[in-house]
Formats: sequence, structure tokens, C-alpha cells
Amino acid sequence: MSKAKEMIKGSDISVEERLRYLYKLQKIDSKIDEIHILKGELPMEVLDLEDEVTGLKTRVAKYDEEIKELETTIANKKVGQKEAEVLIKKYQKQQNNVKNNREFEALSKEMEMQKLEIQLDDKRIREANAQIDFKKTSVAECEKTIKSREKELKQKKADLDNIVEETEAEEKALLKKSKDAASKIEERLLNAYHKIRTNYKNGLGLVTVQRGSCGGCFNAIPPQQQMEIRQHKKIILCEHCGRILVDEVLGN
Repeated sequence: MSKAKEMIKGSDISVEERLRYLYKLQKIDSKIDEIHILKGELPMEVLDLEDEVTGLKTRVAKYDEEIKELETTIANKKVGQKEAEVLIKKYQKQQNNVKNNREFEALSKEMEMQKLEIQLDDKRIREANAQIDFKKTSVAECEKTIKSREKELKQKKADLDNIVEETEAEEKALLKKSKDAASKIEERLLNAYHKIRTNYKNGLGLVTVQRGSCGGCFNAIPPQQQMEIRQHKKIILCEHCGRILVDEVLGN
């Protein structure tokens, strides 16, 4: 018994007619695949660049907001330092009018605390300024990258638009033909065809026998199977790659 797999029929039209429709569908789908190959990775590259630019702009906006917050913090710290200096002068004057050492020492402690607050604020201001410098540098780097990516994105969009413009009408017509051809094929066979197509980068779910070999994997096909393929009475799959096998006569 032949090892070739045979698909169950389940349709009113003959096997030959089903194979003929399927062969026609494969030719149409291959032309659509050629258009997608022409577009290459451009659609995905455009989307990736758009996402990257959006992400970078979001990052810049976040840095800008953080810089404003840090600048507000610095301004508040400087206001606090001035208030502390005013208190120190106030306590110094009060020391001139104290009645005992306890009051003098209490005012001295208050002045020391205000001086410590000024020192702490100086440290916080330096740290905030350092963060601002870092974030401004990051913003500059992001903006430089954004400019570069936007230039690249503009070019890739132009390339993609040109390809789409050149192929849109053809692809639309082919998609209609593909749909029309698919409508004449029973669902089970059509699903099997599409499943096989997804297994291979070249999208070939159906191939012709060429010089006694499978047109997909190029493995030799036994003479008996070749004869069965020419008879168009069975739907036969290649034992090696699983593609549907037909002879070129069907395409004529």
C-alpha cells in the first residue's frame, strides 16, 4: 500500500476540480506573498520606530516634569534658608536682652538648629542641581535620538508608501481572486492548505512534481505515486514535507 497520505473527499465536485481550484489559489497566494516580500520588514520597522519615538517623547516629558519639581524644591529650600537667616538674626538680638544663662543657651540652640537647616538645605540644593544636570543631559540625548529616529521613520514611511501605492491595486485584485478561489474549495481541504502554508517561509502549501521530485522539498517521488498524482483521483501529500502534490497539467 502506498505510504502517501490521502485526504478524505467530502465534496460534490471531483478531486481533479478541487486540485485545479487549489492550484489556482496557490498561484494567487504566491503573488500576494511576493508583494509582502517586496514590502519586507518595512511595516514592522515603521511601527517599531513610531513606538520608539513615542516612548522617547514620553521620557522627555517625564524628565521635564521632574526638572520642574526639582527647581521648585530648590526655590523652596532657598526661601527656607532666608527664613532661617532671619530667625538667626532675631535670636542674636534677643540674646542681648536675656536675663539669665538658660535663656541665652536656649537661643544659642535655636540658632544652631537654624544653621544646621541651612547646611542641610545646601546639601539638598546641590543634590537637586546634580539631578537636574543629569536629567538635562538625558533630555538632550533623547532629543538627539528622537531627531535621528524621526528622520529614519520619515524615510521608511516614504519607502513603504511608494510600495503600497505601486502594489495596492494589484494586491486588492489578488485578494479578491484569492477569496473567490477559496470559496470554491471545501472548508476541510482549505484549512489543511492554509495550515501547510504556515509551516513554510515560502508559503507553498501545494507544489508541482518536477522531474520526478517534490517541488517543495525536492525529495524523489516513487513512480507509482507519480502515476496516481497524474490521474487526479486522490489528494496526495508529500511523504517528506507534507505539501499537497499536483502535476503541472492542472495549471494549463
